[in-house]
Amino acid sequence: YLLELTLRQDLRPGLPMVRRMKEAIQKEEKQKEANEKNRQKSIKEEEKERRDLVLKSALGNENKGFALLQKMGYKSGQALGKSGEGIVEPIPLNIKTGLSGLGHDELKKRKAEEKLENYRQKLHMKKQANEQAADQFRIRFKNKQEERKMEGDLRKSQRACQQLDMQKDIDVPKETWYWLEPEEEDKKDEEDKEDECTSTDLSVSEKLHILTTYLREEHFYCIWCGTTYEDSEDLSSNCPGNSAADHD
Repeated sequence: YLLELTLRQDLRPGLPMVRRMKEAIQKEEKQKEANEKNRQKSIKEEEKERRDLVLKSALGNENKGFALLQKMGYKSGQALGKSGEGIVEPIPLNIKTGLSGLGHDELKKRKAEEKLENYRQKLHMKKQANEQAADQFRIRFKNKQEERKMEGDLRKSQRACQQLDMQKDIDVPKETWYWLEPEEEDKKDEEDKEDECTSTDLSVSEKLHILTTYLREEHFYCIWCGTTYEDSEDLSSNCPGNSAADHD
């Protein structure tokens, strides 16, 4: 407002704009300095100035307490105590200027520390949750891979079982799921087979174990070795493993 007022008043012809601006700013700064000097200090400001002045100045002989210390042998700059193990500087003052009650600052500090601790705990819990989610994803991915591998082994076993059974003139599998199902069949036949299969309620791993056992006992064939042995003795002695786990 003062700048605008000065610019309006100072419109001498031929005076450059930059010069008028500088003069206006200088006048404004001088006005601020004058206002600061003329401003009356508040009671708190005066008390603070007096307190700082007293605290900065050392005690003199006119102080009764200091005079008593000197009579007992104390010299300025020495530490307190008989052997000089005490303090040298006086205990600093902790001036309370706010309107809050005693202990408010400690309570505020404690609440801030609790808030910080809660924040750290939330971060820690979030980190743990992310790590658990990552572990569960890895486990699910691993289980899915193992399941796909078992499904592939089961199809391989079904194909081998069908070929070996046909070589022995077996037209009907021992169980419907022992052989691979034809790709194109009548829907009614498929529904009948699904009804029969659901009655077993076997998992992929259980079917694989049953079928590989059947191949070994009936045809002396090991699906993982890809070899048909002469008899059970030849199978047990020459096959690298006697179970699916051993082959894995």
